Amino acid sequence: MSAAETGTEPSLKKVLGRIDVLALGFGAMIGFGWVVLTGDWLSNAGTGGAILAMLTGGVIMAIVGLTYAELCAAMPKAGGEHNYILRAMGPRTSFIGSWAIIGGYVTIVAFEAVALPRTVQYIFPDLSQIPLWTVAGFEVHLTWALVGAIAAVVITWINIRGVKEAGIVQTFVVLFLLAIGLIMIFGSFSGGAAANMDPWFTGGMTGFFAVLVVVPFLFIGFDVIPQSAEEVNIPARQIGRLVVISVILATIWYVMVILTTSSAMPASELAGADIATADAVGAMFGSDFMAKVLIAGGIAGILTSWNSLLMGASRLMFSLARSGMLPAWFGRLHPKYHTPHNALLFIGGLSVLAPFGGAEMLGWLVDSGAPSIVLAYTLVAVSFLILRRREPGMDRPLRVGGKGKGGIAIGIAAVILGTALFSLYMPGMPAALGIEPWLLFGAWWVIGLIFFFRVPGGIKAGPDAEEHVLAKLRARAGARS
Repeated sequence: MSAAETGTEPSLKKVLGRIDVLALGFGAMIGFGWVVLTGDWLSNAGTGGAILAMLTGGVIMAIVGLTYAELCAAMPKAGGEHNYILRAMGPRTSFIGSWAIIGGYVTIVAFEAVALPRTVQYIFPDLSQIPLWTVAGFEVHLTWALVGAIAAVVITWINIRGVKEAGIVQTFVVLFLLAIGLIMIFGSFSGGAAANMDPWFTGGMTGFFAVLVVVPFLFIGFDVIPQSAEEVNIPARQIGRLVVISVILATIWYVMVILTTSSAMPASELAGADIATADAVGAMFGSDFMAKVLIAGGIAGILTSWNSLLMGASRLMFSLARSGMLPAWFGRLHPKYHTPHNALLFIGGLSVLAPFGGAEMLGWLVDSGAPSIVLAYTLVAVSFLILRRREPGMDRPLRVGGKGKGGIAIGIAAVILGTALFSLYMPGMPAALGIEPWLLFGAWWVIGLIFFFRVPGGIKAGPDAEEHVLAKLRARAGARS
């Protein structure tokens, strides 16, 4: 039986300040994708096409972020999506949305665990020793995989020690990442050339959509702020604002990376680069050392995203367990550090295993998590609209769109955009997913189905829905005994 069921609901420590929160949201979004994927963006869509796709994606995410901002300020509890959808659409739909975003988080945590050894190998070419097996043509070596596995253990341990400690690490690494950004801008002005940015547009709409479909993967992370809202020691209204600010900052970052990388080398050379952004910086400064400095920035991005999303996923699992939707084991807090250590160990364990699947897992993980992420975002937008209609008097410290119908327009736009984005992954569409991502996607939802049926049915949505779920679970447990 969970602590919530016994009436002694566990509590998280309120220790995060404004800078901590912004570093969590921004750092979660600026992972490793910008290091390894920029070359593909430029070859698919050209400089202008890639920027247009990224700005379009940023606008979509900002609109979705506005719905999160209002709901986060109104319900500053750990679990974000879980609380919003539960209040608007009931327990089972809440589980679907929560399981979807956890799936997105887990795929990115696993992605970072695979990306780290690939990045480190750029600096240490002889990293791969002691061959193990081959996955999709990639030979996995023990030493290569251990780099990701050991890092997973360390990051999980830091998060178990406490959210404040994780926040300090996050802030420090984000500052280093910003310094790398300044280096890229300086290098573009000193060693780049506008002529290298040609062609500005290539690939037509197919190229544009090829970049646009990775946006959910690139921007996931602003929703980590709602996950940790219960541990934030600032006014609820400001928490909501930081959600949108983090999306704006991430959009600026990605546009900067596209511009600086495309200015460094002709598109034909970038297309053949192993890690295009690193090679671009090396070319701008005429130095292999500077390329390795950029790789250090990539490692910083891996760590910030990994740290934030591990934190967000564990808080969501904690919240689901606290409401009885997952086994109570996931809702237990560490007796000393007051962190959901079991949830952290579960997700950390998955990230320890991920590098042993090899580097081909990178693309599969990106693609498999994106549909789940978009599904969760769309359900939150629907919840936003339902609560605006059904609970107009709900306390909303931050009311987006003003007092008129602006908020409704934002919610409708978020639903339409989310649905349209999800459709791009379907077979026959310009950016349809391959079989491997769909298999990973399906495996995650098969696991979720096991837990879904433990969630009681017939419970109406509303502010007291969680209490009704727990009461029904207690009655069920009593009947068995």
